[in-house]
Amino acid sequence: MTLMNTEVIKGKWNQIKGSIKQQWGKLTDDDVARINGDYDQLVGQLQETYGYNRERAEQEVNKYFGS
Repeated sequence: MTLMNTEVIKGKWNQIKGSIKQQWGKLTDDDVARINGDYDQLVGQLQETYGYNRERAEQEVNKYFGS
């Protein structure tokens, strides 16, 4: 993920956090609050919640954000 995309996630977090919960329905409100637009936190939370390895979690996030 490029720095530009990381900044876009942070900048638009309030607008996209609802769609993040739709995309990954197992994420709770607390999970989304803890992620707070941070790419690494999102990847880590997907690893923890879904049991993905790091590579798979990054692929999921990058696919979602069109990277």
